[in-house]
Order: sequence, then structure tokens, then C-alpha cells
Amino acid sequence: MTERKVTWVICEADINIKTEVEVQANAALDKFETEREISYHIKKYFDENYSPNWHCVVGKSFASYVTYSSKHYIFFYIGQLAILLYKL
Repeated sequence: MTERKVTWVICEADINIKTEVEVQANAALDKFETEREISYHIKKYFDENYSPNWHCVVGKSFASYVTYSSKHYIFFYIGQLAILLYKL
């Protein structure tokens, strides 16, 4: 798996989730080419391992205003690719 530079913007989640999202994002970037596939991979992993309802947005330019469960919001960059993961 390729290790990439991660820039954390905000992480309101425990260390296990923070570690897992970095691992899963890198795995998705190794395996998939489109932002849609990457976001689906991350969302599916977190729904299966940390119970539903996770939402994942991946892209180079987007804005967001979301409601989320306390301690379940992560926003970071891998290179120029932004990844937002949160749970309702």
C-alpha cells in the first residue's frame, strides 16, 4: 500500500477511527481511480465496521454544511484530494 501525505483539517473521532480512515483512504486510492469509487469504498467499510449511517465525500473542490453525530466527523486531504467522512 502506498503511503501518502495526509493533512488533517479536523478530526472529531477517536484514534481508532482516525487511523482506519487513513488506511482505508490509502487502500481506496491504490485500488480505484474515480472519486465516486473511493468514497463508496470508504463509506461501505465504515458502515460495515462501525455501524451505519456514514457518509463520505471525496473531491478536489467542494463545500459542505452537514449535521453529524458527536465525535464522528473527519475532514482531511491526501495531496490535493479532500475527504470528508461523517456519521448521522
